[in-house]
Amino acid sequence: ACSPYGDVLIYCSYFLQYSPVFRFGLQCSYVMYCSSECRQAAADQYHQALCLGQSQEDPDHPVNKLKDAWRSMHYPPETSSIMLMARMVATVKQAQDKCCWQKLFFQFCSRAANEEEEIAHKLLGEKFQGHLTLLQALFTTALYDDHLDMWFTPEGFRSLFALVGTNGQGIGTSSLSQWVHACDALELSSQQREQLDSFIDQLYKDIEKETGDFLNCEGSGLFLLQSSCNHSCIPKAEASFPNNNFLLHLSALSDISPGEEICISYLDCCQRDRSCHSRQKILRENYLFVCSCPKCVSQMDELDLTSSEEGDDMEEEITDV
Repeated sequence: ACSPYGDVLIYCSYFLQYSPVFRFGLQCSYVMYCSSECRQAAADQYHQALCLGQSQEDPDHPVNKLKDAWRSMHYPPETSSIMLMARMVATVKQAQDKCCWQKLFFQFCSRAANEEEEIAHKLLGEKFQGHLTLLQALFTTALYDDHLDMWFTPEGFRSLFALVGTNGQGIGTSSLSQWVHACDALELSSQQREQLDSFIDQLYKDIEKETGDFLNCEGSGLFLLQSSCNHSCIPKAEASFPNNNFLLHLSALSDISPGEEICISYLDCCQRDRSCHSRQKILRENYLFVCSCPKCVSQMDELDLTSSEEGDDMEEEITDV
């Protein structure tokens, strides 16, 4: 097997500093890991090629300049996308069988535009063109490798960007989320349930003031099997992280007949409740297709309507990039 993680080829965690952690030394002692096993897996796969050592906090280090440039263009946690791309490069650099990893990465869809529908990924449009040129230059300075020269050309960089943008899966391992799910199973009176629900609602509101919209999303990863699942606004399965780590589970939401396609939703619950127009807009900009699931087909006459409660926040939609 090419990957020590099984189906997850590579992942990036960007809220790790808020978790209980231990420090372990590789060539350096500047990186935090959740366990010695995690540390060793990182060392074996990519960290030796990406280790910043004493330059971890140096703003002039090429990798830090790359991260800072992307962070200035997008609010968190989209900063993880650049480091996910960096880890892909580092993984190939460090691998003994470089062709094996390249073939695995090439199995992901990486088109930056859907020519048939004349759709371009929203992060690769004209308004971001100057940003992409800067990012490509910084990416090349920090990470260039002869074996991956195709990823450092303008078109190759766009393709790599699109690969992460359309396939990256948010990894949620929030302990609070696990606790809330456990509360759902409690046998309570109607009054007790109402009080508990009210408490949880207020708790989320208070925490959101500090964390933003990403309380339950602590990383981004590339999952080969999960990425092959198509979308439906009425999904038959959903991705979850029940073991509170990076291992993704696909769980059925309803009966699935033998031979029936297993579809998941690329939209969260709130987005799926929006109008057909709004759902289509998110899917076109982030995933480069026009949805023709049963729900969208049945609401096709409503395509020009946007739910009034959605307001202007459609412009702020983000992906798991």
